[in-house]
Order: sequence, then structure tokens, then C-alpha cells
Amino acid sequence: MDNGIQHRIHKFLPGEPPVQQLLLQRNSRMKFNVIDNIRIVLVETTHPGNIGATARAMKTMRLRNLYLVRPKIFPSAEATVRAAGADDVLAQARVVDSLAVAVTDCNRVIATSARERSIPWPALDPRVCATDVVNSARAGPVAIVFGRESSGLSNAELELCNSVVQIPTNTGFSSLNIASAVQIICYEIMRACDEPADPGLAGRDRIPLADHGRMQQLFHHLEQCMIDVGYLDPARPKWLMRRMKRLLNRAQPDQSETNILRGFLAAIQEILKTRTGRNNGSG
Repeated sequence: MDNGIQHRIHKFLPGEPPVQQLLLQRNSRMKFNVIDNIRIVLVETTHPGNIGATARAMKTMRLRNLYLVRPKIFPSAEATVRAAGADDVLAQARVVDSLAVAVTDCNRVIATSARERSIPWPALDPRVCATDVVNSARAGPVAIVFGRESSGLSNAELELCNSVVQIPTNTGFSSLNIASAVQIICYEIMRACDEPADPGLAGRDRIPLADHGRMQQLFHHLEQCMIDVGYLDPARPKWLMRRMKRLLNRAQPDQSETNILRGFLAAIQEILKTRTGRNNGSG
């Protein structure tokens, strides 16, 4: 750069750090803003040491939002010892009564699961999952859910999630400690945060994705409408609603799209009421 031009630039920016440093600081703030939208959720953890080890695993990878669903023992001295310096993560951990409460404001919920299910879930690789998490976190809160040490997540809890991530392990010895699983996922998330944002997602933030609470309202409305038209027998629902939930969760509709769907369902119900009233009147 011409020395005269450089001098004039510095004349208007006295005491400012170099442009490269400003860019690094801006990118660092962006990364941490994204990370602030990512939470780790532990469901009914039995051993407090696992909670502490999870907090440590999170902090080493820059994550700090921990949600605990009905932990057996918390707070706990053992958890603090196992946190090994991540006491701040434990101190701000939120204890809630249900998974639904933990993820109610999330626009994406990803479950970790190693169990085979009666209705197979499409499973994400941890690296692909991390990219998905970071991209979604640019638009709003995202949760990664870890189940119980002994039994993982129930089918009902899985229905609250958009997708599943599975960590490849030794087929002869596949059991992973919860904190170890958290460490792997958090590492991939930190790695994904350091990658440049996908420019194709730039317009996606204009209309917020439907959060968990809004999706649950849509599911209830859809279920009632299917019952009203005689398509769903509530006494013998089989797998219909579970499949419908997975379909819609996979689609990740935004708030405007869920409003359209609910408006359509309401129109169907209104027609049914009109026809029912007409039939009753003719009787």
C-alpha cells in the first residue's frame, strides 16, 4: 500500500487495531454468538459425576449452555469435582421438569441415540450433525439431547426431536460414557463454528424457523383434524402420528409455513362444521 494512503487511513483511525485484527475479533464474536444458541441437554442423568464431566467437556469446546432434565442428584460435590474448573457451566445449568420444557424455544432438536427403533430414524454422522447444528444456530436456539445412562431416550422423547446423531464406535464394544459422547459432539460443533458460514443460508434468517412449541401446536391441530375427517382412529393410532411428526420435523418449516398449514387445517375443520350443521338441520 502507498505510504501516503496508509498514513491518511491511520489519521482517520487513531489507535485502531489493524484491519486483520478487527476481522478476527468480529469473526470471534460471531462464533460465540452462534455457540450461545447451542445447548446440551441431559435427560434424567443418574450419576452426578457425569454431569460434572459433561460440563468440563463442554467448556473445553467453548460451549456453556447446559440443561438438566430431572437429574437424580444435583447440585452435587461430585459433579463439582468432576467439572475440574468448569464450575461456571454447572452454576448456570438450568434444571427443568421435562424435555419439552428444555427445548420449547428451539428451532432444531437433535437426539443422540444408539438403539435400533421400530420405526428407523435417519441418522446423522457427528460431523454432518455439527454443520447442521451451527447453521441452524445462526437462526435461533438449537439443542443436542443425551439420554439416560442405562436406557437412552424414550420413543416419546425422540418424537420431540428433528433428527438423530449416532457416533460410530467399535461394533464389539459400542458403549460410550455420556461425557465422552458430549465431548465428541462438542468438538465437532466447535470445528464447524470455525468454518465460514454457508452463503446459501443468508436468506434463511429472514423468517424464523418454527420453534418446538409452535411445532407441538401444529401437531395437536393436525391430529385433531385427522380425527375429525375420520382418517385417524384415536383408539388405534398405530404409527401414523409418529410418522407425521417425523415428516414435518424433517422439513423444518418456518413460522410463516406453520401458519399456512394451520390455516389450511382450520379451513377443513370449518367446512366439516358447516356440513355437520347442515346435516343436523335437514334431519
